[in-house]
Amino acid sequence: MFSLFLTFTHPDPAARLSAAEYDRVTEIVRSVPNVSRAHIFTPEIARDRYFDDGPSPLLTLQVYFTRLDLLEAAIGEGGGFHSLFAADLPTLQAAAGEQQVMWTRAFTTPSTSAYEQGLPCSYLVHYPGQPEVLNDWLRYYFANHARIMGYFPSVREVEVFTRVDWVGTLPMARVEYFQRNKIVFDSAAALEAALNSDVREEMKADRAQFPPFSGTNIHFPMATDTVVGPRFVPVAPR
Repeated sequence: MFSLFLTFTHPDPAARLSAAEYDRVTEIVRSVPNVSRAHIFTPEIARDRYFDDGPSPLLTLQVYFTRLDLLEAAIGEGGGFHSLFAADLPTLQAAAGEQQVMWTRAFTTPSTSAYEQGLPCSYLVHYPGQPEVLNDWLRYYFANHARIMGYFPSVREVEVFTRVDWVGTLPMARVEYFQRNKIVFDSAAALEAALNSDVREEMKADRAQFPPFSGTNIHFPMATDTVVGPRFVPVAPR
């Protein structure tokens, strides 16, 4: 599955979409053909004992497609996502945008408890920089770090994203982070509890074993509104 990430960062960290703008973004996402699943992410607060990367972006969209050509049609000339840059979305017009297309890998999560009410909360992570040997990094990460993320208490989803080449004409900056992660919980409180659990110490210990890497990783808690497709997708053990 391919994931399109569109991120908008406003110069005022306190800025938010109006209700009308939010509804318009939802309408645009739902109108795009061939979308398999889509999330609208907005700023949330969840405290991590090790990381504080500042305010979350104004808006991030994650939109899934089964085929790259279908995704490229949505961001190419005449594609539906060009509507995000119209005058009826003034808050987005004042924001700086970034885009990236990535391949999606889902990992097992054991949580089977009933869903809580309200919006889930995701921890979105991206990796600026570059490993010394990308293949070595990814092999280690998939076999170890992604598996440990699945041990977080009450985690709903774990996804890791890797680079692909793509074409499109959206008027926003293209970024090429070599990896992104997403872990999803029922609420910001559940995410914060997980980030302060014993699993967090296991994650820290595993980080010390990573293959050589120059760069860092950036973490943002985001309220997660699923506007196309299922709210959560369980993944069977590999």
